[in-house]
Amino acid sequence: MKLPRVSELWVPDAGDERDAHFMGLAVRAAAEAFEREEVPVGAVVVHGQRVLAIASNRCEELRDPTAHAEMLALTEACSVLDEGRLVGCELFCTLEPCFMCAGALLHARIERIVFGARDPKFGACRSLATLPEDERLNHRCKVVEGVHADIAAELLRAFFRERRGKS
Repeated sequence: MKLPRVSELWVPDAGDERDAHFMGLAVRAAAEAFEREEVPVGAVVVHGQRVLAIASNRCEELRDPTAHAEMLALTEACSVLDEGRLVGCELFCTLEPCFMCAGALLHARIERIVFGARDPKFGACRSLATLPEDERLNHRCKVVEGVHADIAAELLRAFFRERRGKS
């Protein structure tokens, strides 16, 4: 597949430089997924300033519908910390987490979710539900959206354009 020129799309965020930095790592992971013909979603788990995990979608490669970038990043981060919970950690993801991933993030006790583009068909953090902030749950986390959303959305559009045979 022909990867869009991410370097040309890269524009430093006027907002939080820290969020922009870590989302940049997620965008790079998403671009790598694009090159492997996976849906281009990247995720990064951070504790303070320490990157614990960087992952991208591997559903096709692993033939596993649960191999979303967020799930793989959570697993790796737990392994790095040798913990079953990620208290005090944040997740940066190029696409709004789905219901499966949002549930896993809550079980992992992630403190904050930062995502780029909304997912109007499956998004569980803003689009179809606000699962991470639901007051009925015993754990909630902050959600920040829109960091490098234009770049993340363009990667997804380019991917699906190619999949449909359009240029």
